[in-house]
Amino acid sequence: MRLSIALLLLPGLAFAQAKPRAPAPTAPAPHYPGAVWERRAPAALGLDSTALADAVAFALANESPLPRDLEQAHVIQQHAEPYDTPVGPLQERGAPTGLVIRNGYVAASWGDPARVDMTFSVTKSFLSTVVGVAVDRGLIPSVDQPVIASLGPVRAWGVTGPGEWLAPFDTPHNRQLTWDHMLRQTSDWEGTLWGKPDWADRPQGDPRTWRARVRNAPGTSWKYNDVRVNALAFAATQVWRRPLPAVLREAIMEPIGASRTWRWHGYETSWIELDGQPVQVVSGGGHWGGGLFISAEDMARFGLLTLRGGVWEGKRLLGDAWVRAARTPTVPQPTYGYMNWFLNTGRKLWPSVPEDVFAHIGNGRNLIVCVPQHDMVIVVRWIADGATDAFLAKVLAAVR
Repeated sequence: MRLSIALLLLPGLAFAQAKPRAPAPTAPAPHYPGAVWERRAPAALGLDSTALADAVAFALANESPLPRDLEQAHVIQQHAEPYDTPVGPLQERGAPTGLVIRNGYVAASWGDPARVDMTFSVTKSFLSTVVGVAVDRGLIPSVDQPVIASLGPVRAWGVTGPGEWLAPFDTPHNRQLTWDHMLRQTSDWEGTLWGKPDWADRPQGDPRTWRARVRNAPGTSWKYNDVRVNALAFAATQVWRRPLPAVLREAIMEPIGASRTWRWHGYETSWIELDGQPVQVVSGGGHWGGGLFISAEDMARFGLLTLRGGVWEGKRLLGDAWVRAARTPTVPQPTYGYMNWFLNTGRKLWPSVPEDVFAHIGNGRNLIVCVPQHDMVIVVRWIADGATDAFLAKVLAAVR
C-alpha cells in the first residue's frame, strides 16, 4: 500500500518541479535628465537627508579664500610667473554652488547652479573629449601616431590678416610626440605658443635653468603645463578643420541636453587662418584667462556622461576604448589619466573616498566628482582646496 501511494504521488511531484519559474526582476533603465534636472527627496534615492545637509553646509562654510574677482585672484596666484599677463577673458565668479546627483536625479543643490562661471582646468576634460571623438570617428588613426602627421602648414591670423607661419610640433623633440603623450601631459613639449613659452608655466627650481632645461624623453615625465595643453588644442583644431566649441556642441553638449549658456573662449592672440577664414583656437584652461565658462548644471550632465562610460540614453557618445584609456593611470603620474581625468589610485588623491572615484578638476576649486559604485555625480564649485576630501567624505557618509 505504501509503495502504491508513493507511485501515485510521483507524477504530481514531477509536475510541480517542471513549473516554469517567474522571471527575475530586471533593474530599471538608468535615468537621464530631460531639459530640466528632476529632483527627488534624498530618502527616495537612498541618502540620509541630515547627513547630506551637513555636507552642503560644510561646502558653504569652506569657500575658497581667493577673491571672487578673478582678475585679483590671477595676480595672487600667478604673480611669481614670468609672462603672467592674462590674454583671455576673466570674469568675476559667483558664490559657492554645487549639486549632488544620485541615479540621475538631483538629491541636493546649493547656491546658484544655473550661473555660468569660469571652470578653469575642467576645460581640459572637454578638450580631451573632442580629441576622443576625433579618434572614434577615425580623424585621428591612433593615439600612438605622432601629432605632426595630422598637421598641415598654418599661419597665425593678426589684425590685418594672415601673419607668421606656426609650426609648434616641428622640432626634433616635438616631432616624436604622440597624441597619447599630449593627452597624458607626458610630452615635455618645447616651444612658445600664443606668446607663452612652455618653461614660463609653473616654473620650478633655479630661474637661471628655466630656459635651458634638460628635455625628457616623451612618456617618461609628467608636468601639468597649460602651454602644452594649448598646443593640443591647436592640433585638434586642425584635425577638425573647424572651431572646437562647434564640435563640442554638436558631438556632446546637444546630445546630453546641456543649456545654450556655456561658452568656450581662447586668447586674443590665439587666432589662425584655417581654410581661408580666421578661427580662434580655444584654450584648455583659464591659466591666462579664457577656457570654458559653464554652469554647475551643465557640468553635472558631462559628469553623468563620463560616469556612465560615455553613453547617454543608450547612445554611445564616447567610445568604450577611449573611456577606458582615459581612466588608465599614467605611468609617471598614477593619479592622472587623460586630461583632465584625475584618478584616486591608491587613494592618493582623496584618502576618504573609494579608489574607483575619478574626477574632472579645475582651479578655484571646481570639481566634477564621479562615484561609480553609488551612481553618483558631485559638482562643487569654489570650495577651499584643503576641504575637498572632508566634503566628499561627508557626502558619501549620507549613502545608506
